[in-house]
Amino acid sequence: LTPDPARRARRELAAARAKRGAGALEAALSLLSAAEAGPPDPERDAQVERLRGQIAFDQRRGGAAAKLLLDAAGRLDGDQARETYLEALGAAVWAGSAVEAAKQARTAPAAQGHPTAVDLVLDALATRLTDGYAAAAPLMTEAVAAVRALDTGDEHPGRVLWLLGNRAGGTLATEVLDYPAGRALAERQVRLARETGALVQLQFALNFLANHDLVAGELPAAQALVDEDRLLAEVTGGRPVGYSAILLAALRGRDTAEIAAAAAEAAERGQGRVVRFAGYANAVLGNGLGHHDAARDAAHRVFEHDAVGHQALATAELAEAASRTGDGDLVAAALDRMSERARATPTVWLRALEARLRALAGETPEKCYAASIALLAGTPLRVELARGHLLFGEWLRREGRRADAREHLRTAHAMTSAMGLEAFADRARRELQATGETARKRTAGTTEELTAQEAQIVRLVREGLSNPEVGARLFLSPRTVEWHLRNVFGKLGISSRRQLREA
Repeated sequence: LTPDPARRARRELAAARAKRGAGALEAALSLLSAAEAGPPDPERDAQVERLRGQIAFDQRRGGAAAKLLLDAAGRLDGDQARETYLEALGAAVWAGSAVEAAKQARTAPAAQGHPTAVDLVLDALATRLTDGYAAAAPLMTEAVAAVRALDTGDEHPGRVLWLLGNRAGGTLATEVLDYPAGRALAERQVRLARETGALVQLQFALNFLANHDLVAGELPAAQALVDEDRLLAEVTGGRPVGYSAILLAALRGRDTAEIAAAAAEAAERGQGRVVRFAGYANAVLGNGLGHHDAARDAAHRVFEHDAVGHQALATAELAEAASRTGDGDLVAAALDRMSERARATPTVWLRALEARLRALAGETPEKCYAASIALLAGTPLRVELARGHLLFGEWLRREGRRADAREHLRTAHAMTSAMGLEAFADRARRELQATGETARKRTAGTTEELTAQEAQIVRLVREGLSNPEVGARLFLSPRTVEWHLRNVFGKLGISSRRQLREA
């Protein structure tokens, strides 16, 4: 026991931080109540408020988290204040109402000396929300580079997890569609969360990484990460983060109920960003199924809000759907926004989407479709590449160039089938049939050979983990892991871990 009340309160605050890191959120809140009962201490009380805000975010209460964190930030000084303003801004982005928080964040104390990664991310995100994309573009580019280059060995783990999370630095990487940077941040966040035992932060990191697997067409790997998020929620008694599961369902093209349920729950909990992410996912689903009216309406709701994060991707879905429903004005509006972004932050992904949207708008379609495909070829963005071939093939068929169309439609069908994008594969198959060529419709059994748990085990083995290490990660015995591996070897026609890593 610590007899001195002030020292005891400080120890209870430290213990609350440790409990929060382990995912024991209710225990952390109890310790915070005890810490507050100590003698008056403005610094400690501000830190208590900050930790309450962090826990509120962990509990998916973004609006409440932002208010607590903004209050705490106003009572702190220097670097502590700026870090807390950044946390508040990240929470407000997830709540879906971040402009007022951004205005307050811009009142944070000026950085002293050379700006840190926290300073750069805070300034970039606040500028993006208050002044728009073009004004923030150079700041966002610099901030993403700074976070990616951060030497985590000299930083406090909790601060690093925040910086590398999709709530701040990762959000900016997604905003400018910098896939390599976003992937690197996601992988590092997952690794750090595992190493430090930060289970709730790991859940967010898993979803951030899963989204990168999804756009790369690695659906089984994404499913494994989604399953791990759910498993961690069971272990900690919390909730799955779950937003990657929404896009996974959309890409598979067969589960509208899951998207609707996730959106309804997010709306009830005040998670505006997840609601809009579900709108983007519904646009993907609608375009895959050929329900372009529904896709247009879902994407347009996201487009009108101009939310930070997946705005560019929703804009691309809007242009595709609007082009199919004859809404030329919407196609033009989508192209204007995409062109502004591509000029300001010319990443490969943005340039490829801009070229595609120019084709959809009727600007030298053959040249622009080919340019978009050329930019995507050789990148990990296999879903975008497959969809580019599909759109080009559809345009060629409508131009009466059936032989040319078949080449792109065959590629689109093969790629979407192999990745398990069932709705897009069916769309490509129907287009091929319209050219006079038939294509076999893949069954669910041929699309996914491995179970979700088998896919998780494969991913970990390919990372170099031993059977006991895999078992510890997935709460399985080494014997059970070995049994699953034997099944995997049989399904894939291989006989060793080395072959599995090369498969």
